[in-house]
Amino acid sequence: MVSTVLLLTVWLLATANGWRFASYRREGTFTAFLGSWDASFYRTIAEHGYPTTLPTDAAGHVLPNPWAFLPVFPALARAVLPVVGGSFWAAGVLVATLAGAGTCVVLWRLVRAVSDERRATRATALFAFAPTGFLLQVAYAESTFLLLLFGGLLALVRRRYWLVLPLGVVAAFTKPGALALAVALAVHLVVRIVQERRAMPVRDAVAIVVAGLGIAAAGLAWPVVASTVTGQPDAYLETELSWWTGFVGRQHFAPLTPWFTMASTWLGPFGVVLVVVVLAGAVWFWTRRGVRALGVDVVAFTASYALYLVAVFLPQQSLPRLLMPTAPLLGSDAFTGTRRRTMSWLVVGVCLQPVAIVLLWFLGYP
Repeated sequence: MVSTVLLLTVWLLATANGWRFASYRREGTFTAFLGSWDASFYRTIAEHGYPTTLPTDAAGHVLPNPWAFLPVFPALARAVLPVVGGSFWAAGVLVATLAGAGTCVVLWRLVRAVSDERRATRATALFAFAPTGFLLQVAYAESTFLLLLFGGLLALVRRRYWLVLPLGVVAAFTKPGALALAVALAVHLVVRIVQERRAMPVRDAVAIVVAGLGIAAAGLAWPVVASTVTGQPDAYLETELSWWTGFVGRQHFAPLTPWFTMASTWLGPFGVVLVVVVLAGAVWFWTRRGVRALGVDVVAFTASYALYLVAVFLPQQSLPRLLMPTAPLLGSDAFTGTRRRTMSWLVVGVCLQPVAIVLLWFLGYP
């Protein structure tokens, strides 16, 4: 309700006053407003599929195109098109909102499984009312991905390994980042072997290994699919790099360098120092007792996902959105240790959400 009121208010004010949006569909409806920016690529995928030839500029450089986006969300939106009268924007919003609600339920169950009911409720409230909370109902794949990802992590915590596999595989074709589940499974296996030694059932070890390998294979499959369909070996990589041009120009990709590239481009040597400080702060945070209390599975998953972002992602305004899979950390002392601390973070989130909406709708994109 809060996010809808904020989004609707911005849309009504901007429409009435003729304010120019950073990105906005021509249909002029509220659901089209919720389908701004990259949602247009999901619509293209749902209606036309993926291109067999990559679009290029006059110099032959690959341009942004649908291959940067995975197929599960547009497939779900296409499936519900008849229910909403054929509007992709309405279908996308419906799928995203239902998945967002499911995500909150699963996150609550996940935090309760590793902590207690009070912290689960507090963490879920902070997640839903976070500055990025409105993204749970716009026509993006975020909420669908989070539902699958948190579901897979909950299954891991409960040692239902065969359930982790399908959830992780589908997540891998929803958004990049599901490899973190495979890493968490590997860490989980090592910890169980060390703790239980010969007492660990062989069937559990087999299930963990199969699930981990299956998710890893799915997480690495999309570049292969893109190169097979287009006939260009680096189709997916070049597509992803096409979004970097406006920030750092044309670049060759090397793992673990994007954050330093971005920082040095905009801030020079100070930017490199800043990245080092941020990474050191992250290590300090993940090793705090309050975070470790959430258990090996949550720590391994969130840390490996954060490492994935550092390894391959160019940090810009999308970073807060891409950090949403680390939400289980909201159950730690730093956020929900006391009622006063939780209320402070809650007020910050509610106050920053309209700021984020205005900035992203009029200056950039999420």
